[in-house]
Amino acid sequence: MTISVIYEDTIIDPLVTSVNWSGDITQAYRKLDIAIKNTIDGNSQALTVELGKQLLLLSDNVEIFRGVIFSHSVNAGGSMQITAYDEAVYLTKSIDTRKFTNMKASAIVRELCDDFGIDIGDITDTGYVIPKLVLRDMSLWDMITTALTETRKQTGRRFWVQSANGLLNVIERGEKVVGFILDDSTNILDASYALSIEDMRNQIRVMGGDEEKKPIEFTVKDEAVIKKFGIMQHLERADSDLTRSQLEQLAKTLLEAKSVINDDANVTALGDASVTSGVAVYVREALTNIVGAFYVVTDSHSWEGDTYKMTLGISGDEELPQLQYEPPVVKAKSSDAYKFTGALAFLN
Repeated sequence: MTISVIYEDTIIDPLVTSVNWSGDITQAYRKLDIAIKNTIDGNSQALTVELGKQLLLLSDNVEIFRGVIFSHSVNAGGSMQITAYDEAVYLTKSIDTRKFTNMKASAIVRELCDDFGIDIGDITDTGYVIPKLVLRDMSLWDMITTALTETRKQTGRRFWVQSANGLLNVIERGEKVVGFILDDSTNILDASYALSIEDMRNQIRVMGGDEEKKPIEFTVKDEAVIKKFGIMQHLERADSDLTRSQLEQLAKTLLEAKSVINDDANVTALGDASVTSGVAVYVREALTNIVGAFYVVTDSHSWEGDTYKMTLGISGDEELPQLQYEPPVVKAKSSDAYKFTGALAFLN
């Protein structure tokens, strides 16, 4: 596999000493770190690098990363470090307050990207119309994540945001289709595996409606899991506009997502640029007993000299980002006051 780094329209491969390209399914953007020997004579820089300029990474002449330079540093010996992020980074760089009424998450994405000058590609129709979202002092990324979380809780459909070729895309996660095999006899260099019930919740209580006049509550539980591990309850305060049937669906969806044993595995292997966060791989490693299909949740690809390897965080369930939404609390005073709390949670 041959890689190439392009700064603006200039191929800078002769200057490059190492490349690290990484991503995380819970983050908005992918990152590219490169190290270059930015001098020829020891007295002047061979390349003038400017913040905000474009950096491309190609693998066998196919673009695998396009991003914007956000930082660089150089020492007296001419060693320079350059960091670039793909276009989705701009979702994390703007804070706003918005109210969305009767809108799909996909429509919310389009509106935010249009308002903040972010080019879009394929935005999958997310289907579910969210009755109301009041999002205060949040990044665009957190707004989108909250909208996608609300969609998932009502429909079970999972979506993730991805930047490719300079365009922002919203993709629905479908069946776990394996595209790559990792095996301890061929390409695995190291591995580790852990299981945990720390984040398990096997009883879900959902509260909605008007808390003062006509509250609606719904509780579901996984009896088999409770018998084995004991009761661990999650409390969800839902939008007051949701009906009882919607609250019931919400509770069942949350139980399915949370009543699971979390597995955490890490694999270091010979590199392949097609293996990035969000894809599925099949792993077979005898000593750690990692066997089966897993999603890649974090990836780090490194090139140095003739050595190319990748370190992957993998999980049996896709750890897509999720933000819990608690509807605003309106106080009966002369002016309205809103309260928002958010918490990261595991998404099946």
